[in-house]
Amino acid sequence: MREDADTTQEVYKALLESTRAIPWKIDWKTMTFAYIGPQIEALLGWSPSSWVSVNDWAERMHPDDRDTVVAFCVAQSQSGTDHEADYRALTRDGGYVWIRDVVHVMRNAEGEVEALVGFMFDISERKKAEQQLIDLQKKLEEYSYQDGLTGVANRRMFDSMLEMEWANAQRAGEPLSLILLDIDYFKQYNDHYGHIQGDDCLRNVGQALKNAAIRPRDFVARFGGEEFVLILPGTDEPAARQVAERCRKLIRERCIPHEKSSVASLLTISLGVGSITPTHQDQPLPFVEAVDRLLYQAKQKGRDRLESASWSGSAAPGRREEH
Repeated sequence: MREDADTTQEVYKALLESTRAIPWKIDWKTMTFAYIGPQIEALLGWSPSSWVSVNDWAERMHPDDRDTVVAFCVAQSQSGTDHEADYRALTRDGGYVWIRDVVHVMRNAEGEVEALVGFMFDISERKKAEQQLIDLQKKLEEYSYQDGLTGVANRRMFDSMLEMEWANAQRAGEPLSLILLDIDYFKQYNDHYGHIQGDDCLRNVGQALKNAAIRPRDFVARFGGEEFVLILPGTDEPAARQVAERCRKLIRERCIPHEKSSVASLLTISLGVGSITPTHQDQPLPFVEAVDRLLYQAKQKGRDRLESASWSGSAAPGRREEH
């Protein structure tokens, strides 16, 4: 009978050590490894004999994972609950491998924790695939809010940002400014230089405007066609006019030829600049429409210029003092 038991044990051991999963056993009382499969050396480089206590397990864990994983596993083991934990294990050559530990808690006849047994699985490829999926989802999300041509935010993102900053301005009682701008005679530019160069022009303008919005919360988007928009939180009209002038300056510095423009030999822009301290009765759409009217005025008055206005109170765009 003893021979049969020994044979059975050897068979089980051979089966365990032939799998890619790494079996192990920890004695709960001494907190030492009673066994760990030889596969551990192939995976991490550490010999089975070097796994003496649970300290060896903890110390060979990535510092960013160690405290959380050790605390979780100890708490689950003390309560007698089977559990799983993912962490990065240190290899002998200084690298890290993602491990999933699947732990079963063994109890004695009195119900006390006697030992922990489990398997370590190499989940590096799974984690790599998960990270690639996260990166892809993040990229798709970025694309859904990014104008594919110019690289600045798109109209969808503008709508979301305006709603958020409008609410922030209402709560804080702070001014919010908007700059709407249009490339002068862009149709004539496209007709003369072609749509490929027209696309390059839009990209060029988009990149220039990014440099005009220099504060962390300043926001630039393509509003549509050859129109762009800037949201300037916490900015009053004089400061917004300065940003608008910086936009004009940055576009001029690009020195983009425009032979078919009626106002200059280089590409120019017209701008509408509006500032408001919104109350809880105000809505963003009438404000955007009012700024759009300022842009129209700038174009009507000869282009290559800006028109600005500021509003306050619940009557908002109806009561403005224009400059």
